Amino acid sequence: MEKEETLNKEDQNLKDENSDLSKDKQASDETEKKEEEEQLSPEDEIANLKDKVARTFAEMENQRRRFEKEKDEAFEYGGFSFARETLNLLDNLERSKQTLENDETIKDKDTLKKLIEHIDIINKDMISIFKKNNIEPIKAINEKLDPNLHQAMMEVEDDTKDQGTIVQEIQKGFMMKDRLLRPSLVAVSKKKVEDKQNNQKNQENEEKEVKN
Repeated sequence: MEKEETLNKEDQNLKDENSDLSKDKQASDETEKKEEEEQLSPEDEIANLKDKVARTFAEMENQRRRFEKEKDEAFEYGGFSFARETLNLLDNLERSKQTLENDETIKDKDTLKKLIEHIDIINKDMISIFKKNNIEPIKAINEKLDPNLHQAMMEVEDDTKDQGTIVQEIQKGFMMKDRLLRPSLVAVSKKKVEDKQNNQKNQENEEKEVKN
Protein backbone atom coordinates (compact mmCIF):
# COMPACT_ATOMS: atom_id res chain seq x y z
CA MET A 1 0.00 0.00 0.00
CA GLU A 2 2.76 2.43 0.93
CA LYS A 3 4.48 1.77 -2.42
CA GLU A 4 1.27 2.48 -4.34
CA GLU A 5 0.71 5.72 -2.45
CA THR A 6 4.31 6.74 -3.14
CA LEU A 7 3.87 6.02 -6.90
CA ASN A 8 0.62 7.95 -7.02
CA LYS A 9 2.27 10.95 -5.38
CA GLU A 10 5.15 10.79 -7.85
CA ASP A 11 2.68 10.66 -10.80
CA GLN A 12 0.81 13.64 -9.42
CA ASN A 13 4.05 15.57 -9.01
CA LEU A 14 5.01 14.84 -12.61
CA LYS A 15 1.60 16.06 -13.82
CA ASP A 16 1.94 19.24 -11.79
CA GLU A 17 5.41 19.85 -13.18
CA ASN A 18 4.17 19.34 -16.78
CA SER A 19 1.27 21.70 -16.16
CA ASP A 20 3.63 24.34 -14.80
CA LEU A 21 5.92 23.95 -17.81
CA SER A 22 2.95 24.36 -20.16
CA LYS A 23 1.85 27.52 -18.38
CA ASP A 24 5.39 28.90 -18.45
CA LYS A 25 5.63 28.21 -22.21
CA GLN A 26 2.28 29.93 -22.88
CA ALA A 27 3.33 32.94 -20.84
CA SER A 28 6.64 33.04 -22.69
CA ASP A 29 4.88 32.93 -26.09
CA GLU A 30 2.57 35.77 -25.10
CA THR A 31 5.52 37.83 -23.92
CA GLU A 32 7.36 37.27 -27.21
CA LYS A 33 4.25 38.24 -29.15
CA LYS A 34 3.91 41.47 -27.20
CA GLU A 35 7.58 42.24 -27.71
CA GLU A 36 7.22 41.71 -31.47
CA GLU A 37 4.20 44.02 -31.56
CA GLU A 38 6.11 46.63 -29.59
CA GLN A 39 9.02 46.39 -32.01
CA LEU A 40 6.80 47.20 -35.05
CA SER A 41 7.70 50.47 -36.71
CA PRO A 42 5.02 53.13 -37.34
CA GLU A 43 5.11 52.25 -41.04
CA ASP A 44 4.40 48.58 -40.25
CA GLU A 45 1.56 49.53 -37.96
CA ILE A 46 0.04 51.71 -40.70
CA ALA A 47 0.40 48.87 -43.18
CA ASN A 48 -1.33 46.49 -40.77
CA LEU A 49 -4.16 48.95 -40.23
CA LYS A 50 -4.59 49.42 -43.98
CA ASP A 51 -4.74 45.66 -44.43
CA LYS A 52 -7.41 45.32 -41.73
CA VAL A 53 -9.45 48.16 -43.25
CA ALA A 54 -9.19 46.59 -46.72
CA ARG A 55 -10.36 43.20 -45.40
CA THR A 56 -13.24 44.80 -43.52
CA PHE A 57 -14.29 46.75 -46.61
CA ALA A 58 -14.15 43.60 -48.78
CA GLU A 59 -16.34 41.71 -46.32
CA MET A 60 -18.85 44.57 -46.23
CA GLU A 61 -18.93 44.66 -50.02
CA ASN A 62 -19.57 40.90 -50.19
CA GLN A 63 -22.42 41.23 -47.71
CA ARG A 64 -23.90 44.10 -49.74
CA ARG A 65 -23.79 42.03 -52.93
CA ARG A 66 -25.44 39.07 -51.21
CA PHE A 67 -28.17 41.34 -49.91
CA GLU A 68 -28.75 42.86 -53.37
CA LYS A 69 -28.95 39.40 -54.94
CA GLU A 70 -31.44 38.17 -52.32
CA LYS A 71 -33.51 41.33 -52.76
CA ASP A 72 -33.59 40.95 -56.57
CA GLU A 73 -34.57 37.28 -56.32
CA ALA A 74 -37.32 38.12 -53.84
CA PHE A 75 -38.64 40.75 -56.27
CA GLU A 76 -38.35 38.57 -59.36
CA TYR A 77 -39.59 35.28 -57.88
CA GLY A 78 -41.51 36.39 -54.80
CA GLY A 79 -44.76 34.96 -56.21
CA PHE A 80 -43.20 31.64 -57.23
CA SER A 81 -45.02 29.48 -54.66
CA PHE A 82 -48.29 31.33 -55.19
CA ALA A 83 -48.04 30.88 -58.96
CA ARG A 84 -47.36 27.15 -58.62
CA GLU A 85 -50.41 26.72 -56.37
CA THR A 86 -52.56 28.74 -58.78
CA LEU A 87 -51.83 26.23 -61.55
CA ASN A 88 -54.18 23.87 -59.72
CA LEU A 89 -57.04 26.11 -60.85
CA LEU A 90 -56.12 25.50 -64.48
CA ASP A 91 -55.95 21.75 -63.82
CA ASN A 92 -59.39 21.79 -62.21
CA LEU A 93 -60.84 23.72 -65.14
CA GLU A 94 -59.43 21.18 -67.58
CA ARG A 95 -60.75 18.25 -65.53
CA SER A 96 -64.20 19.86 -65.31
CA LYS A 97 -64.23 20.35 -69.06
CA GLN A 98 -63.31 16.71 -69.73
CA THR A 99 -65.91 15.46 -67.25
CA LEU A 100 -68.65 17.52 -68.89
CA GLU A 101 -67.64 16.44 -72.40
CA ASN A 102 -67.78 12.76 -71.34
CA ASP A 103 -71.19 13.08 -69.67
CA GLU A 104 -73.62 11.23 -71.93
CA THR A 105 -76.69 12.93 -70.38
CA ILE A 106 -75.71 16.37 -71.64
CA LYS A 107 -73.53 15.46 -74.60
CA ASP A 108 -74.26 17.39 -77.83
CA LYS A 109 -76.64 19.77 -76.05
CA ASP A 110 -76.51 23.55 -76.30
CA THR A 111 -76.13 23.86 -72.52
CA LEU A 112 -72.90 21.86 -72.64
CA LYS A 113 -71.55 23.94 -75.51
CA LYS A 114 -72.16 27.17 -73.56
CA LEU A 115 -70.50 25.74 -70.46
CA ILE A 116 -67.46 24.66 -72.48
CA GLU A 117 -67.24 28.12 -74.07
CA HIS A 118 -67.23 29.79 -70.64
CA ILE A 119 -64.59 27.38 -69.33
CA ASP A 120 -62.39 28.09 -72.36
CA ILE A 121 -62.75 31.85 -71.82
CA ILE A 122 -61.73 31.54 -68.16
CA ASN A 123 -58.82 29.32 -69.16
CA LYS A 124 -57.58 31.81 -71.77
CA ASP A 125 -57.91 34.70 -69.33
CA MET A 126 -55.82 32.88 -66.74
CA ILE A 127 -53.15 32.01 -69.31
CA SER A 128 -53.10 35.69 -70.36
CA ILE A 129 -52.63 36.82 -66.74
CA PHE A 130 -49.81 34.30 -66.32
CA LYS A 131 -48.06 35.59 -69.44
CA LYS A 132 -48.24 39.17 -68.14
CA ASN A 133 -46.38 37.91 -65.07
CA ASN A 134 -43.72 36.10 -67.14
CA ILE A 135 -45.25 32.66 -66.64
CA GLU A 136 -45.26 30.74 -69.92
CA PRO A 137 -46.50 27.22 -70.79
CA ILE A 138 -43.83 24.74 -71.85
CA LYS A 139 -43.97 23.41 -75.42
CA ALA A 140 -44.54 19.68 -75.37
CA ILE A 141 -46.46 18.09 -78.27
CA ASN A 142 -44.12 16.91 -81.07
CA GLU A 143 -41.10 18.10 -79.08
CA LYS A 144 -38.20 15.84 -78.15
CA LEU A 145 -38.34 14.78 -74.50
CA ASP A 146 -36.23 17.12 -72.37
CA PRO A 147 -35.71 15.84 -68.79
CA ASN A 148 -35.22 19.44 -67.65
CA LEU A 149 -38.72 20.40 -68.83
CA HIS A 150 -40.73 17.21 -69.29
CA GLN A 151 -41.52 14.19 -67.17
CA ALA A 152 -42.38 11.03 -69.11
CA MET A 153 -45.30 9.18 -67.52
CA MET A 154 -45.78 6.47 -70.16
CA GLU A 155 -44.78 5.28 -73.62
CA VAL A 156 -47.08 5.01 -76.64
CA GLU A 157 -46.30 2.88 -79.68
CA ASP A 158 -46.12 5.15 -82.71
CA ASP A 159 -44.10 4.38 -85.81
CA THR A 160 -44.83 7.77 -87.36
CA LYS A 161 -42.69 9.59 -84.76
CA ASP A 162 -39.06 9.32 -83.76
CA GLN A 163 -38.58 7.46 -80.52
CA GLY A 164 -38.77 9.80 -77.50
CA THR A 165 -41.05 12.31 -79.22
CA ILE A 166 -43.85 13.70 -77.06
CA VAL A 167 -47.21 12.57 -78.46
CA GLN A 168 -49.51 13.39 -75.54
CA GLU A 169 -49.59 16.04 -72.81
CA ILE A 170 -51.12 14.73 -69.59
CA GLN A 171 -50.52 17.89 -67.58
CA LYS A 172 -49.26 21.20 -68.92
CA GLY A 173 -45.95 22.46 -67.55
CA PHE A 174 -44.93 26.08 -66.97
CA MET A 175 -41.82 28.25 -66.68
CA MET A 176 -41.52 31.40 -64.57
CA LYS A 177 -38.89 33.42 -66.46
CA ASP A 178 -35.86 31.12 -66.42
CA ARG A 179 -37.12 28.89 -63.58
CA LEU A 180 -39.13 25.70 -63.90
CA LEU A 181 -42.47 26.22 -62.20
CA ARG A 182 -43.50 22.63 -62.84
CA PRO A 183 -42.60 20.07 -65.54
CA SER A 184 -44.95 18.88 -68.26
CA LEU A 185 -46.30 15.38 -67.63
CA VAL A 186 -46.21 13.65 -71.01
CA ALA A 187 -46.40 10.43 -72.98
CA VAL A 188 -43.60 9.69 -75.44
CA SER A 189 -43.49 7.59 -78.58
CA LYS A 190 -41.72 4.27 -78.93
CA LYS A 191 -41.26 1.87 -81.81
CA LYS A 192 -43.38 -1.25 -82.01
CA VAL A 193 -41.79 -4.46 -80.77
CA GLU A 194 -42.21 -6.11 -84.17
CA ASP A 195 -40.31 -3.30 -85.86
CA LYS A 196 -37.51 -3.58 -83.33
CA GLN A 197 -37.22 -7.32 -83.93
CA ASN A 198 -37.21 -6.79 -87.70
CA ASN A 199 -34.54 -4.11 -87.39
CA GLN A 200 -32.42 -6.44 -85.27
CA LYS A 201 -32.81 -9.28 -87.79
CA ASN A 202 -31.93 -6.98 -90.68
CA GLN A 203 -28.87 -5.78 -88.80
CA GLU A 204 -27.81 -9.37 -88.05
CA ASN A 205 -28.26 -10.34 -91.70
CA GLU A 206 -26.19 -7.35 -92.83
CA GLU A 207 -23.42 -8.32 -90.40
CA LYS A 208 -23.44 -11.91 -91.72
CA GLU A 209 -23.21 -10.68 -95.31
CA VAL A 210 -20.25 -8.46 -94.40
CA LYS A 211 -18.46 -11.38 -92.74
CA ASN A 212 -19.09 -13.66 -95.73
